[in-house]
Parts: sequence; C-alpha cells; structure tokens
Amino acid sequence: MAHHCSRRQGLMAIAAVALLGGCGFKLRQAPTFAFRTLVAPLPDGSPLRRELRTALVGAGIQVFDAMPPPGAATPADAVLDVLADQREKSVVGSTAAGQVREFQLRTRFRFRLSTPAGKVLIEDSEILLQRDISYSETLALSKADEEAALYRDMQTDIVQQLLRRLAAVRSL
Repeated sequence: MAHHCSRRQGLMAIAAVALLGGCGFKLRQAPTFAFRTLVAPLPDGSPLRRELRTALVGAGIQVFDAMPPPGAATPADAVLDVLADQREKSVVGSTAAGQVREFQLRTRFRFRLSTPAGKVLIEDSEILLQRDISYSETLALSKADEEAALYRDMQTDIVQQLLRRLAAVRSL
C-alpha cells in the first residue's frame, strides 16, 4: 500500500512540473550578461557596494573599481556610472502634540551603463524604493534596528533590480 501511495505522489509531482513547464513557468535562473568585465566605481562608503560586487562576481562578471589602463590584459566591456546612491528619511505622521508617529524611509539609486567608448547602453535610470515605519520614543532602540533591517532589505531589492536591468542589455 505504501508503495502505491509514494508512486502516485511521484506521478502527481511529475504532472505538476509538466503543467508548470507547459504554461511558461520556470525557476528564476542566474542572469546572463552581454559583458564579462564591468567598471563599477562605487565609493568605499556605499552600503550597496559590497552586495552589488558580490552579486556581479557571483554571476561571473569581473568588476573593476576604475578603468584599467590602456593595453591592460583585461579591458573593460562596460562602465556603470553611479549618479546617486542615497538614503533619505522623512516624517510622514505626527501626533497632535507634534511627536513623530511615522517615518518614511527612501533609498534612491540612479545609474547609467555605457561602453568605455561612451556608447550609452542604459540611459540615466533610477530605482526608488520606500518603506513606512511607525515610531515610538519608548521603543526607540528596537525601531532603530527595524529601520536598519528595512534599509538592508531595500538595498538587496535594488541590487536584484539592477542585475535584471543590466542583464536586459543584449549587446554592446
């Protein structure tokens, strides 16, 4: 009896995979890029720098902080110009007594992608994310931790969106 159930479950799993495959569903795969080397001069203080570099290197891209000198063994295929990498925080709600009740956190990332010769591959683009966070003076310490976690979450989201946009470039 147990053999019959596991076989039936196995057949159902195969049928489910076949149905999902038939409707165009497929698991998200690592993106492929039109370039193998990228100049991404993010400032050392950028919280996004380490995560973006790790994601690009993990996808097989060699990342340079600056343009390699002319005649270098590995020339750059593309240049990621970071036009803005900002975190913003503003009050969006307060009590009648003027105490802050809610903040809005924003992360703004503006960039452009071009070839070293100046051919624009992605025009100036912006990724803007925002999250609302309630605030209470009595919970200030835990709210600071929550704020940091929200910024980290937005940063990861920006890196993923940026990778998808870079992967959308089909040719140099």
